[in-house]
Amino acid sequence: MKAPEIRADDTIEVHLAELTATLHGPARLKTQMVDELREGLLDTARELSPDTEPGRDAARQAIRQFGTVAEIAPSFQHELTITQARHTARTVMMIVPCVLVCWYLVELATRAAGHRLLDLLQVTVAHLGVLAALTALLAAVCLSITGTLARRLPLPQRLPLVVAWTGTTAAVALGLSALTLITAAVLATNWPLIAAACLITIAFHTRIAASARACRHCARLPVTAP
Repeated sequence: MKAPEIRADDTIEVHLAELTATLHGPARLKTQMVDELREGLLDTARELSPDTEPGRDAARQAIRQFGTVAEIAPSFQHELTITQARHTARTVMMIVPCVLVCWYLVELATRAAGHRLLDLLQVTVAHLGVLAALTALLAAVCLSITGTLARRLPLPQRLPLVVAWTGTTAAVALGLSALTLITAAVLATNWPLIAAACLITIAFHTRIAASARACRHCARLPVTAP
């Protein structure tokens, strides 16, 4: 009795599952890349078996033409890493100014109510604000480099890692600021306002930290520039 032939799409799906497990980065882009590869592999397998339903041999030939997981994963990962770096840089660039405005409004409201934060707390928040502002500026530069300028200039190999640590630095600055604001809320009379600013800072800290962690993981994976 002849064994049933393994269909081409089964072999291709195994190949794509291995590739998907190897890649790391934005889920939407990864899914799109894998879907496009699937279509290309199936079309090639059909061309190799025009008269019959493409089987395992045709699928293997198609995979060899496109490249094994070890061969194509680095170039795919390069695109995912750049996209994750841009996402992290954009997150830092958009969130940090919002947090700084929030802190400024809290300071104005505190003074308008006739209160004043302790000098040590004011100095601490000011220094952390400067550090956060610098990370936002660096993130904007990195976003420009990985955008329009990337089409004209070679992309620095370590840039995604720089973006990752920029995000980490911003997250640390926001985390320390949250602790400072908690202390200020305990000591201040108008603690609800400061507590609200603290909660906003913690939420933004969590978002930046998660994006920076993902970027740092992607930046450490082997890539091949296209």
